[in-house]
Amino acid sequence: MIKIKAWVSAARLRTLPLSVSGIIVGSACAYPYFAANPSFLSIFSFAILTTLLLQILSNFANDYGDGVKGTDNETRIGPQRALQSGLISPKEMKQGVIVTSLLSLISALILIYISFGKDNFFTSLFFFVLGIACVAAAIKYTVGSGAYGYKGLGDLFVFIFFGLVSVIGCFYLYGMHFDLWVVLPAIAIGNLSIAVLNINNMRDLESDKLVGKNTLAVKLGRQGAKQYHYFIVLFALIAIIVYGIHANLAIYKYFFIIAYIPLLKHLVFVKKNIEPRELDSQMKIVALSTFLLSVLFSIALVL
Repeated sequence: MIKIKAWVSAARLRTLPLSVSGIIVGSACAYPYFAANPSFLSIFSFAILTTLLLQILSNFANDYGDGVKGTDNETRIGPQRALQSGLISPKEMKQGVIVTSLLSLISALILIYISFGKDNFFTSLFFFVLGIACVAAAIKYTVGSGAYGYKGLGDLFVFIFFGLVSVIGCFYLYGMHFDLWVVLPAIAIGNLSIAVLNINNMRDLESDKLVGKNTLAVKLGRQGAKQYHYFIVLFALIAIIVYGIHANLAIYKYFFIIAYIPLLKHLVFVKKNIEPRELDSQMKIVALSTFLLSVLFSIALVL
């Protein structure tokens, strides 16, 4: 029972609603293609499953990478990780990473087959390579000597895979069509995903600095990281409103900005914050607010 709880904790369930936000938004933007695609429900289901598996893989790999590097030590002020606590050994976590990687690829292959069948070889090949890239990115954030999370590139990769790839890629699966305007909601979800990472990095700024984990927050400094945080959260709001204008949403359909009430309160909290440990609670607020935004925005699009 203790081991099961350790694995559940390592999966970091609070990050999962955030991970599916891009799939929800990408699907809603592709709503006009649903009627022409009898497999839309299967596509949506396997897109959600693949994304959840990739998020869990990322969390396992992050636990493993920071654990074996000694980044998760007694100076870290966030919740104790599975390797750090000793409840899961490095060998067991490595096995967990391998198993989750395989499950992610299998789910991605099924998703690709459902979406493109046998008649779109090059498109299927492109998405398969993209799936491998997603798995590699999830692992290489903290694992290995070239871990990009230690070089301040975590924000960029989160934006690409949880924003652009998630929203635009999902949109394309339904109708095999690219719409440049979909970049805007992709930017919104990508920025809010970065915001969760940035809160984590602001919280761990001092301990990361000590072990040489040069996150963007470490490079910017605490005040710079705060200003960067305000920008990405507010720009996300602008991007999604502009898409709403493009989609000719009736004024009453902008009810999705309700989700920004907790986000604006969150920005005030970040501005006033002087104790890094208190930032831990804010990750859940941003993750759930992003999920709420994705749901409300999607309802507004399909009404």
